[in-house]
Amino acid sequence: MLAYRLTDWQTPSLVDVPTPRPGAGEVLVRVAAAGLCGTDLKLMAAPPDSTPFRPPYTLGHEIAGWVEALGDGTPGLAEGEAVAVSASSFCAQCELCLTGHTNYCAAATPGRGFGVDGGLAEFVVVSRAHVLPIGDLSPLDAAVLTDAAVTAYHAVSRVRPRLRPGATAVVIGVGGLGGYAVQLVRILSPARVVAIDVSPARLGFASELGADVVLRAAADNADAIRELTGGTGADAVLDFVGTESAVRTAMAAVRTLGAVTLVGGAGGAVPFGHTTLPRGADIHSPTGSTFADLRDVLRLARDGRLRIETERFPLADVTDAYEALRAGRLRSRAVVLP
Repeated sequence: MLAYRLTDWQTPSLVDVPTPRPGAGEVLVRVAAAGLCGTDLKLMAAPPDSTPFRPPYTLGHEIAGWVEALGDGTPGLAEGEAVAVSASSFCAQCELCLTGHTNYCAAATPGRGFGVDGGLAEFVVVSRAHVLPIGDLSPLDAAVLTDAAVTAYHAVSRVRPRLRPGATAVVIGVGGLGGYAVQLVRILSPARVVAIDVSPARLGFASELGADVVLRAAADNADAIRELTGGTGADAVLDFVGTESAVRTAMAAVRTLGAVTLVGGAGGAVPFGHTTLPRGADIHSPTGSTFADLRDVLRLARDGRLRIETERFPLADVTDAYEALRAGRLRSRAVVLP
């Protein structure tokens, strides 16, 4: 089969590899779509031995498709059934998993697309524990839900108690993840949504998704938000960028007893102390999402409550798809169709 792999450090290639076979407790999935993520770009650019994810391995951690074959001990699935695959790896047995915190699994192995063969291939083998049937939802749509949408859902869920009537939520960065955050704040709360981005095209898309106010990224964004809120600041700020300027905007824009959730991984940091945040404000730095979050997001999608927009590329054009992602030319999430 064809697969897009890191054949060596900083050497991604589309190559022929043997089709895998499922073992006990595993499922062979025929991949319908695999979403592309900025994390992939970091893995492809990583210098030798700078990450624990050693090549060769197939990239791609946002995966949906159809059950092609079942290994021994894989109940509850049928061949040909449409499924989504969790973007995170977890054991389903440790204390953290059993209490619902699968994203913090104490025994997690590297996930698909992170040192283990992922979904940018015609087929992928996954653990039965990581697979969810999706009913009549198209797997071409479901792939991006497994990471982009569900990571946004987890972040919005953390601040949801603050999003009461009259509240204001700010989403910094409204690309692949932040666009879903705009939708989810709108779906899950009565709060006003303010979207911030450097791209006019993405801001226009955020308005289509339900943002009440859009702001071009600038040094005075926090002042604009305080003016919008009568001087109090935002009840919640969700930063999907993570640069130092974005983090500083988030810290300056949040109100007393508000919350800042840092999701973007661009490496920005600010000093933390009594004078960094308004009084009583919280700061969260969640990782990924839980398996329960994925169930919830798939349910929202099946109910028609989530708008899923993707830019689709054949596997032969995967290099062009990554270049569009790298150059910021995508309005929504890119998916590759093996």
